[in-house]
Order: sequence, then structure tokens, then C-alpha cells
Amino acid sequence: MNIHEKYIKRCIELAQNGLGNTYPNPMVGSVIVHNGKIIGEGWHQKAGEPHAEVNAINSVKDEKLLKQATIYVSLEPCSHFGKTPPCSDLIIAKGIKKVVIGTMDPFAKVAGRGIKKLMDAGCEVKVGILEEECFELNKRFFTYHKKQRPYIILKWAQTEDGFIAPKERNEKRPVWITNKYSGQLVHKWRSEEASILVGTNTAIKDNPSLNVRNWTGNDPVRIVIDRERKIPEDYALLDGKQQTIVLCQHTENSNLKNLIFKQIDFSENIAGQICMILFKNELQSVIIEGGSKILQQFIDKNLWDEARIFTGRVQFKEGIKAPEISGRIIEEKKITDDTLKIYKND
Repeated sequence: MNIHEKYIKRCIELAQNGLGNTYPNPMVGSVIVHNGKIIGEGWHQKAGEPHAEVNAINSVKDEKLLKQATIYVSLEPCSHFGKTPPCSDLIIAKGIKKVVIGTMDPFAKVAGRGIKKLMDAGCEVKVGILEEECFELNKRFFTYHKKQRPYIILKWAQTEDGFIAPKERNEKRPVWITNKYSGQLVHKWRSEEASILVGTNTAIKDNPSLNVRNWTGNDPVRIVIDRERKIPEDYALLDGKQQTIVLCQHTENSNLKNLIFKQIDFSENIAGQICMILFKNELQSVIIEGGSKILQQFIDKNLWDEARIFTGRVQFKEGIKAPEISGRIIEEKKITDDTLKIYKND
């Protein structure tokens, strides 16, 4: 690992502190180095607040050192006025002449303009350091802007004998396949993503809240498929406690708080329509928690980026079969007696 990679790696580490808090902005980290020593660090902490470069520059105790320093940043500095001023302008104003960037920004208002502005001002700019790692850091942001759809994570739990749910159940609550530690991890994942989706059967049979009550962080926007408006209004998904989008056959006005109705054509590509609606609502990522039918629709349309599959030490003998998926396993680990496999769609 060369010196540039060392500091971009540190930028990535810093940026990860913003996971789940920066939407719709990307996660960005920045490091300022003078004579081989880090004199400033920062990351983008929350949308609407100062960007990573601003926080890094503000953390430098002796501002006179900036003119002889190098600023490292995991993503191209912005060049446009949004909720905050352009970071490229600040770098130029502070007299920083050396800029090392992990990867370019695909966002149309940036997309190379920040780099051009820096070079036009006489800065020495180096781009493409640990580019794959920087892309992975902002896989949600890049997927959203390049593919014009959210980053899609499929998630389910299955039994040792390959079932996602029992054949019959008597109570309207989830049937637990995995242990409480796996359950807590799922709540952590929810805090990291922009939205979460379930189908009608899951909504009615489990009456889920789809929040992060077992973790600390932001609740995702809830997406529920309810073609014929079967979900009772006293169910958790319609409690108004977090924004919820209901995908149905016919839209209607509602006085229910935080509830939005969106019409889709159930005779067409449902997965594709869902992606379009989430994109238009600026939701950069979604966890699809099932059931089996909606999960399989996304798999069949090849509309998924990751699949996170738990296998618990339970057997149902009969029931609803788990979806069938193929992909590259990028992680496999035990969570006490559960097994978690994470697949990547290449």
C-alpha cells in the first residue's frame, strides 16, 4: 500500500461514520496531510451539514500549514451550490495546492466539474486511488445515479430444510426462524438503508413495524404492496410513526399521517415499477424483506445487488419454500447457531 492509498483508506474509514445519516448525499471522508503527518480529519455527518472537506479544514489548528499540505478525499469535491457552498471553492480559497481523490462523483451537478475547477485554479489533482473501495463505500449513491434505481438488498431467513414460512399459523405475528442476535443485526441494517419493503401477505400475517427499535438510528421509509387495500388501518404499518408508501391498484386520498398511495399496474413488471417509484422518491436503497413471492420477482427480473440470507437451526418439514438465488458469496459467518450468507449479484 503506497502513501496515497494509506490516506484514502483513512478517508473511507472516516466516511463510514456517516452510514445511514447522509441521504441523499454520499458518504465522504477527508484527511489533510502536512510533511507526512495528519493535521486534519473530517467526514460528512448529515445531509445539509458541512461536507467532509469543510470539517477536515476546520479541524486544522494552524491554518498557515494548508498552503503546504495535501488534502485527501474519498469522493470528488463538489463544485455546485446546494445546501452548502462548493467544497472545491473552499480548497482553492485556502490555498491547498495538492488534492488526491478516491473516485469521481457520478452526480450530474458534479461529474468531473469539481476536478476541472481545481485544475483550472492551478491545483495538482490525482484521481483514482482505491477506486473500487471508494465505489463500494457509496454503492447506494452510485447505483442510484448510474442505474436510476435504488441499491436493492434482498433479505430473508430460512429453515435448515429450506422454508421461509410454515404452512399454517394461528397468530398474526412473525414466526421466528433465527435468534435474537440475528434479529438485532437486521435492525442495524434497517438503520443504514433508506427504505424497506414487504408484500401484502407479510404485512397481514406478521403485522410488522419495520422500524429500528432494537438499534439506534433512523427508521427507513416503509414500502408495502397492498393491491386491494386489505391491510387493516389499525395495523403497525399504517400507524403514521414513519413515512410509508402504499403500492396499490387504485390510489385514494387519505387523512392518515405519513401515508402516501402510489398506483402500479399489477399486470406488468412489478419489480421494475417499484424501482421507478423509489427512484422518483429519492430513495437510494431498499431492503426487501419478503415474502417469498415478491423476493422471487426481483430475482427473476435480475433486479438485486445483494442478498443477505440467514439459515436458522429450525425445521418446518413443510411450508412456503425459500426463494432460489445464485450469486457470488462475499461473506459467510455464524451468529451463534445461525448462519448468515451474503451474496453479490455480479
